[in-house]
Amino acid sequence: MTTATPTRAAGASRTNRPGADLRPVSFATLTLVEWRKQLDTRAGRWMLAVIAIITAAVLAVMMAVNGGNHSFSAFVVGTTTPMAMLLPIVGVLAATSEWSQRTALVTFTLEPRRTRVGLAKVVGAIGSGLALLVVTVGLAALAHLLVVAFRDADPAWDVSVRAVLYLALSVVLFMAQGVGFGLLLRSTPAAIVTLLLAPTLFGVVGGLVPGMADVLPWIDLGTAGEPLLFGSALDGQGWAQLGTATLIWVVAPLAGGLWRTARSEISSS
Repeated sequence: MTTATPTRAAGASRTNRPGADLRPVSFATLTLVEWRKQLDTRAGRWMLAVIAIITAAVLAVMMAVNGGNHSFSAFVVGTTTPMAMLLPIVGVLAATSEWSQRTALVTFTLEPRRTRVGLAKVVGAIGSGLALLVVTVGLAALAHLLVVAFRDADPAWDVSVRAVLYLALSVVLFMAQGVGFGLLLRSTPAAIVTLLLAPTLFGVVGGLVPGMADVLPWIDLGTAGEPLLFGSALDGQGWAQLGTATLIWVVAPLAGGLWRTARSEISSS
């Protein structure tokens, strides 16, 4: 009596192992997923809609006031100022969605490298901010073109490349700041209140405390970053002030948020 011994094809043991064909998620794919999450929540969609509505309202008012006789740079400032104020909230929502929607356990099970997830949120939020900046600058150009063509306004295409780059840098800083506060606090209301209230308190203190006005540009991102919004030239001291304020209000919260995300316990509740 003979015994038949089953044979395996070469490499069968290797290819049949569970997970043998699975590959790590690339950072580009992870970033795309985190970017999609910003649009998948009602809060994120509503915030982007609010920014769009405010931008349209500002353009309508500027086109109606003074015969629409405003320069292109004035239209750009009018559209980007409310955007700069509200963009950090978009960053907060992008960071806190894991906890507000209770998806953190699923996310970090599918991608255990939590720091990569946090960095993907930062890149995705910055990408959304830069895309929105392109749209707002384009709308400002369209508005100026319309008032020149139909309201006999004086053409003044006076926005420099430096001003656009400064605006892009401000978007990067504000979005990274919002994500940092969101990751650090994990609570949407707490992060938004802190993000909006702290600059106001610094402004009040700066106006009441003697000598604080000289220190404020070094520790307040809003004051140090104001030239970026208006395209003003920054000298060496201005860049130094922007650097120190960025360390306090962007780098520190973001580093703390990434550290907390990587070290803390994640639960489904």
